Amino acid sequence: MSRTPQGYATTARLFHWIMALLVIAMIVAGWLMVQEGLSRTLQNRLFIFHKNVGVLVGLLAVLRIAYRLLTPTPPLPAHLPAWQARAAAASHTALYILLIVMPVAGYVRVIAGGFPIEALNAVNAPFLVPKSEALADTAKAVHFYGAWAISLVLGVHVLAALQHGLLKRDGVFSRMWPPVAPKSR
Repeated sequence: MSRTPQGYATTARLFHWIMALLVIAMIVAGWLMVQEGLSRTLQNRLFIFHKNVGVLVGLLAVLRIAYRLLTPTPPLPAHLPAWQARAAAASHTALYILLIVMPVAGYVRVIAGGFPIEALNAVNAPFLVPKSEALADTAKAVHFYGAWAISLVLGVHVLAALQHGLLKRDGVFSRMWPPVAPKSR
């Protein structure tokens, strides 16, 4: 299609791509760190990475959602079928929810389980939940199923983006790519 919708601003694009890289790294580290047969040293490094980057993802998610609420999004292309617009809205909503749920569940699982989050300990952040095996187990389950959910929703999101960017070439993908918005002509 010849019509290209207005793209997102650079700030939104950078939030998107930085968080995308961090979330993919978190998914990979999260799946790897619980595999049997890893050396204890590698497993510890993956856990430390996952916990501390999880704090960063949580903070960035809050900032990103605040930015999103304060900054209007560019309109979708008029030619986009209504079901695709609804699917995009649903997947974006699911991703935003999961970007909050996953760090919160991870935090609760770790702190309630009596484990450290080194980045938070370094700044003397207070514990917001008590040590509780039952609470840790519940948060662990939420985090586990949330990991499957975010992996699934992210996979669908990536496939839809690739369809629009490589197959349809209808301007939807270019709303968010490249990470730095092109200058207006």
